Amino acid sequence: MTRIAVLVGSLREDSFNKQLAKAIETLAPGDATFETADLNLPLFSQDLEADFPAKAKELKDLIERSDGVLFVTPEYNRSFSGVLKNGIDWASRPWGQNSFNGKPVAIVGASLGALGTTQAQAALRNVLVYLNTEIMGQPEVYFNATTGLNQDGSVADDAKGFLTDFANAFVAFVEKHKN
Repeated sequence: MTRIAVLVGSLREDSFNKQLAKAIETLAPGDATFETADLNLPLFSQDLEADFPAKAKELKDLIERSDGVLFVTPEYNRSFSGVLKNGIDWASRPWGQNSFNGKPVAIVGASLGALGTTQAQAALRNVLVYLNTEIMGQPEVYFNATTGLNQDGSVADDAKGFLTDFANAFVAFVEKHKN
């Protein structure tokens, strides 16, 4: 079994990125399990590391017991969300205890625009390189929620094949790079 931690950078209840994450989970091979992290965390402060918050420890534990991590990011002001950055900061701390170290990861994202989340993913990729992750390069998913999602949040038929191919490729990538 392949265990995937999912970090969705949106707290919005009807988030397109949450819908995209759920679609990928649904379309993935049957031997893969996905667990979405709770990123509603206190703001990172080194002052809190001595009494590490329980919710931040839960995030670290999820990442550490997972074989890979799927980052699902919206794009805010040409970058990824503060919610996602905050979760990354907690999970990579305290210094020397980076839960992402060596983990196979992939980045996807959904937006209403034709460019998807290209800038957010590029900025996130830079952070993930620093954290010493193994980043899957292809296929890339810059998902247009306007054409790729139905009114009920399900994936449009035209997008299912592409997302299935991504899900299969990511699970295979994680299996190849398991620690």
